[in-house]
Amino acid sequence: MLYNGAGKQIMQKTRFANSLFSKFKGLMFETRKNFDYALIFPFSKESRIGSSIHMMFVFFPIDTIFLDKNKIVVDKSTLNPWLINYTPKKSAKYLIELPQGKAKAIGIGEKLSWD
Repeated sequence: MLYNGAGKQIMQKTRFANSLFSKFKGLMFETRKNFDYALIFPFSKESRIGSSIHMMFVFFPIDTIFLDKNKIVVDKSTLNPWLINYTPKKSAKYLIELPQGKAKAIGIGEKLSWD
């Protein structure tokens, strides 16, 4: 589960992109109706360039949340399909991809947690 700083559940299901392949694939070729989970990407180090993403072969908009090493939100955005590149405004150690609208109540500077 994914929680906000107050302990309120944001998403019940979580998946992790831990392998090189799962990080490369992300949500490519996923369908909107099957995307009912938070996809969490842990990166090897905190950086801006290393946490950049694309939306190639993702066919629907998604919410993205970038967190630092302390799991504090440093950037968030709604990304549209086929976006070539998005680089967060600050260095990030984690990326969370959510169905569109799920990040609405999450603010910059908020601490997130998951299990």
